[in-house]
Amino acid sequence: MKKKVMSLLLAAAMTASLFAGCGNSGNGTAGSNGTSDGAAETDGVDNAVESTESSAADDTSADGYELALVIDVGTIDDKSFNQGSWEGIQKYAEESGVASKYYKSAEATTDSFMETIELAIEGGAKTVVCPGFLFEEPIYNLQTQYPEVHFILVDGVPHDADNNYNTAENTMPILYEEDEAGFLAGYAAVKDGYTKLGFMGGLALPAVIRYGYGFLAGANYAAEEMGIDGVEVTYYYTGSFDATPEAQTMAASWYQAGTEVIFACGGSVGNSVMAAAEASEGAKVIGVDVDQSSESETVITSAMKMLSNSVYDAVKSVYDGSFKGGETATFNAANDGVGLPMDTSKFETFTQADYDTVYAAIVAGDITIDNDTDKEISDLGLTKVTVTEVQ
Repeated sequence: MKKKVMSLLLAAAMTASLFAGCGNSGNGTAGSNGTSDGAAETDGVDNAVESTESSAADDTSADGYELALVIDVGTIDDKSFNQGSWEGIQKYAEESGVASKYYKSAEATTDSFMETIELAIEGGAKTVVCPGFLFEEPIYNLQTQYPEVHFILVDGVPHDADNNYNTAENTMPILYEEDEAGFLAGYAAVKDGYTKLGFMGGLALPAVIRYGYGFLAGANYAAEEMGIDGVEVTYYYTGSFDATPEAQTMAASWYQAGTEVIFACGGSVGNSVMAAAEASEGAKVIGVDVDQSSESETVITSAMKMLSNSVYDAVKSVYDGSFKGGETATFNAANDGVGLPMDTSKFETFTQADYDTVYAAIVAGDITIDNDTDKEISDLGLTKVTVTEVQ
C-alpha cells in the first residue's frame, strides 16, 4: 500500500562534519565542555584539542592518559555519539582509577583524524575509542601500525579508501541493530494513539534505513495488534545530516497536513523538525540515537543506541581480559544495546508494562524485523500501514 509523490529534491551533499548512523556530533567551536576541570589545551603541532578526565583530579598515571576518546570536529557535549561515548569512558575511569582524556580533531579529514589518534597514543593511550564512520579509514590505517593499542570503533567497521574491510585483532568495531530501536518507537507511537506519522531521515545510509524500516514495522505490528486500519506514514530522506530551512519547511507542511509525530532520524535534521513542531500546535517529535527529551518539549521519546553502556562494556573488556578483537560486537535488545528512554518519554497511554512486554518479545525472537536495506518499502510486507514516499 504505497503511494509516491514528487517534491523538489533537496541538495544532498555530505559535509565533512557529518557523523555516523543517523546522527552526527554537532559542529561547534573548540572547547572542553563535559570535563571535570573545564580546561583545554591546544597542541602546537596539529591543533587538536585535548581535555582531561581522571579519577584522581588532574593527576595522570605514570604511563600518562591510557584511556582516550578521539572525536571529530563536533563538540564533546553534543548529546549524541561524542557525549555518549565519553560518558561510558568516564564511568569506567571513575570506577577503576584509570586516567582518561579526550582529543578533538582540528579538521574533518582522514589525515587530521590519524594525527589526533597518534597524539593520543603519544600521550600514553593504550585504548583509543573513536565514535563514528568517519574513523573507519583512520583506524584501518593505524590498527596494524600500533598492534599494542586497543581500538574501539563505535558505529563503524574499519576499511580503506577502496572499501576493503579488515578488522585487526586489536580492534573492536561496535554496531547496533537500529531496526529494533526504530521498531520500538513506531510501536509505541501507534499504541499511544498516533496514526498519522512521519519519518524524516538524513542520508539514506544503511543505519538510517534500518531505523526507518524498523519504525514502519513497529507501527504495523501495533496496528495489527490493535486491529486498526488507517495508519499513515510520510517518508523522506533529506540527503544530508544538516539542519536546513528546507527540512524545517517540509516538516511544517507535514504537520499542517495532519501529521501528528515525526521520527527525526538525521543528526541536525532533528533540529529542523523540532523547530517546525514548536511552531505547530500539538505537533510531536521522536528523537534518535540518544535521549533528546531535553532538546524540545515536543519530543515524546527517542529511538536510542545505548552508547555509554556499549562503550563502557567494550572498555571494561580490555581491562578484564575478555576483549574480543578482530570481530564486530553487535548491540541490540538482547544485550540492552537499544531502547526507549521510558523515564523521560511523554506517552499518554503506552505504559512501562507495555514496553517491557514488547521488548521481551524482541529479545525472545518472537518478533522478527525485516532489516534488509536493499529492499524497497513495498517489499516489507506492511499490512496496516500506508506509506507515502516523498521523492
